[in-house]
Amino acid sequence: MHILLTNDDGYNALGIQTLYRILRSHTSHDISIVAPEGQRSATGHSITLFQPLFIAEHNLEGQQKGYTVSGTPSDCVKLAIQGGLIAKPDLVISGINQGPNLGTDIFYSGTVSAAMEGVLLGVPSMALSLASYEYLNFEPAATYMAEQLDFIVKHHQNGLMNINFPGKPQIEWQGVKVTKLGKAVYENVFERRIDPHGRTYFWQCGNLTQDLEADTDLRAIQEDYISITPMHSDLSDFERLQSWQTIFNK
Repeated sequence: MHILLTNDDGYNALGIQTLYRILRSHTSHDISIVAPEGQRSATGHSITLFQPLFIAEHNLEGQQKGYTVSGTPSDCVKLAIQGGLIAKPDLVISGINQGPNLGTDIFYSGTVSAAMEGVLLGVPSMALSLASYEYLNFEPAATYMAEQLDFIVKHHQNGLMNINFPGKPQIEWQGVKVTKLGKAVYENVFERRIDPHGRTYFWQCGNLTQDLEADTDLRAIQEDYISITPMHSDLSDFERLQSWQTIFNK
């Protein structure tokens, strides 16, 4: 199996480099890396249209190559697959991200968007996140993925798996839960400031409100479980589809 690794924290980020090293040592799969040249968090599913994309090649173990790209996480996946940088992968893995990608945050996440780009291009994908900004040991999450990868891939033939790991030592993990997306709402405040040149600018901040409903990814991480959320690219509201068809399709 040929795996494409990407992320939104940048090529040299500890999460993706740890995942690459563990996958190389624990599996026999071919692995390529195509990732942003620097930090691209919260870029969502944006792509670059009006600027060139610059790449740099990096040596990896084995026959595969690594590339840094000047664009977004989604650019990386599009360029890797459609631009012919690498042979078409059998699986895209985005991460391991530093920080959670839970609930409605996935709509802003470059990590999840890169994985979703893989899905749009016909490749089953996974987004991996370590749900902490302070706990930076990615090895347990990477080792779990290496040990469970073939089993997960066997049952994951299409779509996207959004996987979040507790940001704690593995001994404190409680197990695995398959979840739905929870609801995370930011009460944003835009602080108005003036720079030394007299120009007005705003600094965004705010508080996060989480709905810890049972069976959600937010609740699972709160209770120290690995959260696995199956996702797809179809945002159609099927509950309302029929009633609206009745109204308009006359």
